[in-house]
Amino acid sequence: MDDENFKTRLEIAKKKISSKIEKTNNKKSSLLGIAFKMSTELVAAVVVGTIIGFIFDTWFGTKPWLILTFFFVGVIAGVMNVIRSAKNMQK
Repeated sequence: MDDENFKTRLEIAKKKISSKIEKTNNKKSSLLGIAFKMSTELVAAVVVGTIIGFIFDTWFGTKPWLILTFFFVGVIAGVMNVIRSAKNMQK
């Protein structure tokens, strides 16, 4: 009797531990996904701003001023996107 009782309790404990491990693994992967999303948003905004500046510089012949201007506009837009995403996550 004691042997069966012990095996049952052991199986229950194993299931609890495995469910906790799965939950922590899911949390880690979702946090990694969020971090990847935020970094991608920041980099994409900077790249798009720089490309727009390069195109305008080519059209107007004002190299490097519009590239620099739109680079910083892209940085500001990217930081604002990251801040907005972080605020939405807190809600």
